[in-house]
Amino acid sequence: MARPPHPTITLLLLLLLPLVSAYQDLSDSFLRLMPHPSPSDFAIHPSPDGSSLLAPILIPRVPGTPGQAKVQQHFVSFFRTHLPTWTITWQNSTARTPATGTREIPFQNLILRREPPWTKPGQASYLTLVAHYDSKMTPKGFIGATDSAAPCAVLMFVARAVEGYLARMYKEMVELGEDKGNRTLAMDMGVQVLLLDGEEAFVAWTEEDSLYGARALAREWEGGGKFGVGARYRDELGQIGLFVLLDLLGGPRPVVPSYFATTHWAYEKMATLEGRLRGLGLMESEAAGRGGFLPDGGKGREMFGRNAIGDDHVPFLERGTNVLHMIPSPFPDVWHTMRDDGEHLDLATVRDWARIVTAFTLEWLDMMEVEPEAP
Repeated sequence: MARPPHPTITLLLLLLLPLVSAYQDLSDSFLRLMPHPSPSDFAIHPSPDGSSLLAPILIPRVPGTPGQAKVQQHFVSFFRTHLPTWTITWQNSTARTPATGTREIPFQNLILRREPPWTKPGQASYLTLVAHYDSKMTPKGFIGATDSAAPCAVLMFVARAVEGYLARMYKEMVELGEDKGNRTLAMDMGVQVLLLDGEEAFVAWTEEDSLYGARALAREWEGGGKFGVGARYRDELGQIGLFVLLDLLGGPRPVVPSYFATTHWAYEKMATLEGRLRGLGLMESEAAGRGGFLPDGGKGREMFGRNAIGDDHVPFLERGTNVLHMIPSPFPDVWHTMRDDGEHLDLATVRDWARIVTAFTLEWLDMMEVEPEAP
């Protein structure tokens, strides 16, 4: 995981107009009926039926090692088995690191995408859910459960949870003929999950020794005119409606601030959903205070500074992407220690993050259009 905030870190914050949300809030009945995680989803030990999303990730997974290859296979097998309608793409690069000298290390970003079946290249806008899946080289045997095995498992759960709604919505839109003619941006929305490689520094965090996968992907996706004349977006960067980065999640009683004024409205949406889930008795974990995990709901624009935490969002933020950074401050006390393992996760908190992000994703995609009926 990235280094903590430092006064010398400044990021370019573009002067973007606040985004305006047009989707409907999820109803209380929807929140009750949406998929909720079971204990087996986030079990920290492998089970005979292979139901745990998390357990296979709780191993050292340094870039280019057999452990990382096992985790990659876990991701691919899950999507091929449970989500065959999602596309699976790898974006590969290599780089030298201070720890490996002239030897090139491979970095492999996994892009998992679900979009309306009628869209053409450069047409869909994606809610982009992101976590890094690599682990630190040192200390030897480091697991990185909060950093970021648990966030990866949360995103796997979210993808599975929203698929049924997406399939139904796209089917109904085709039946109504909404896949033809002039469509609004809201009609062409999809989801993509980015599992990024090489976030961790190999020796010490610098601009060069960190974010290897994120930097490579942002560079490749920044290509004006890639989709040609008539496309809604010039390149794949433009297709990112919101870049939601999860990191260091899974410790007890987290406090996640709102980092960027340009996406504070989205933070407030997520905070509201957390409060509603708690009010309905659908959350399991203990919050740090009355504000829950997300206490900055009333934060004014004048309260946002220019310092932020270095993480995988940086190469995208610098290119104008709207970022919602879900990382606690202060960091969990297990950060970058051997105690950041499965045994030190607060699994009730992990399951609650799965609920919050699932609800946020469903609401962003305006899934009240296909509200489920109570049995």
